[in-house]
Amino acid sequence: MAAAAPPATPTIRGVQPLRAGEGHSYLWRRLHSLSGIVPIGAFLIEHIVSNFETWNGPLAYARQVVFLNSLPLVRVLEWVFIFIPLAFHALYGVWIAFRGRSNVNVYPWAGNWGYLTQRITGIIALLYIVQHVWRQRFAGVNLPEHPGAAFAKVQHELHNPWMLAIYIIAMIATCWHFAYGIWLFAAKWGITPGDQARKRFGYVCAAGGALLCIMGLASIYAVVCKYPNAPADVFAQPAGIVQPVQP
Repeated sequence: MAAAAPPATPTIRGVQPLRAGEGHSYLWRRLHSLSGIVPIGAFLIEHIVSNFETWNGPLAYARQVVFLNSLPLVRVLEWVFIFIPLAFHALYGVWIAFRGRSNVNVYPWAGNWGYLTQRITGIIALLYIVQHVWRQRFAGVNLPEHPGAAFAKVQHELHNPWMLAIYIIAMIATCWHFAYGIWLFAAKWGITPGDQARKRFGYVCAAGGALLCIMGLASIYAVVCKYPNAPADVFAQPAGIVQPVQP
């Protein structure tokens, strides 16, 4: 009499929640997931909203830079809530992308593409952020000391068509990564149990990501097209010259 065949392993569909006891990386994955929302996600929203001041012109953008650099303990906040969490999230994300076990074979079609694009957009965002932070924060004109040069510094960089293409691609990739990351966070932390809840929340994440992306692309448009030939420093204009105000 032939032995009964072992039961087939059921196909796991959807996003599985993070559970304790599933390996030593549980805590690190929780921290990685959380850091993508707070503080990194919160900073991304603030950064895009602040950059949207470019739509109101070089002077408005310079005043926003002044405001941000006038916050108490701004340099401590910068390292504790931006650079260090960003470095952890990025480096651990790279480790997951290149060394983590792939589960795409058990995901449905949409989840398979989500898994892949989340990693691709994460790498794009990382490469962009590294060069962007270096070029805008540490190289060239020191913007905390010369905030009036902020608009012109970005504009000079975007005069290069290759850099303009990089900014546009990176903006789309970063907003996708953040929006899908919020959806994954809610699914993995048990905030959206069930397919219907995840589907509805997916629409919310898509709308929020699209809004951020539109604001980011509008900021790029303002720097490149709406206010061409911005002064090198709006706070260093000769007396009697007033910055034009757009209707």
